Amino acid sequence: MQSIMISHLEKWKKKGKKFAALTAYDFTFAKLFFNEGIKVLLVGDSLGMTIQGHNSTLPVTIDDIAYHTAAVYRGAPNALIISDLPFMTYSTPKMSFKNAAKLMRIGANVVKLESNPWVIETISMLSERSVPVCGHIGLTPQSVNILSGYKLQGSNEKHANLLLKNAKAIESAGAKLLVLEYVPSKLAKVITDTLNIPVIGIGAGNYTDGQILVMHDILGITDGYIPKFAKNFLSETGNIRSAVRQYISEVESGIYPDSEY
Repeated sequence: MQSIMISHLEKWKKKGKKFAALTAYDFTFAKLFFNEGIKVLLVGDSLGMTIQGHNSTLPVTIDDIAYHTAAVYRGAPNALIISDLPFMTYSTPKMSFKNAAKLMRIGANVVKLESNPWVIETISMLSERSVPVCGHIGLTPQSVNILSGYKLQGSNEKHANLLLKNAKAIESAGAKLLVLEYVPSKLAKVITDTLNIPVIGIGAGNYTDGQILVMHDILGITDGYIPKFAKNFLSETGNIRSAVRQYISEVESGIYPDSEY
């Protein structure tokens, strides 16, 4: 079976073909998701909340991500696997090199890091060293204490312009992908149309090249806070495999996310 590469996502963007992605944390779900058509999997630091029971992503360690990346790789070795660099694991270039290498040796194809302007140099240095990088802007959960909660970002012109400027800088630094979280759909469209690299949205409307959700959200098993952009596909379909296929279908057709989400 052909492995999914970044080049596939780039071709899909050029053709206007939308794609669906999901978080995954273990062998069983990674295999199920890939077999049902999910070709891009994120081993997110969201596991701190969904798997470990913390109230934020901050306690997650690089060893946690490495453990779950290895499990996901065993389940879906042909998927494009994106693994998060957790809180304070890329605060210096040296740390970034060490931790990115650890994840890629274990099965990650891309590392994702929350991309404030100070990270641009690190993105460039990782890219120069053959590490594919996925930037992440908008709502950045590792900055929850600075942002004072999980709030919509880029809602005014000044902040929107800053996010667009940051997105351009991330691409110029060599990033291959960008995750855009919880921003107005009009801003998401501008960023998606401006960048040549694929943009994956979460809570950013349906103009982005791809969509990603936390697996627990599409299955309606999230405990506690449920984002307004989350949709329970399992309640509509009755079984997990059908829920995944329905999610893919709605993303590819542009039905999800609609104005309700």
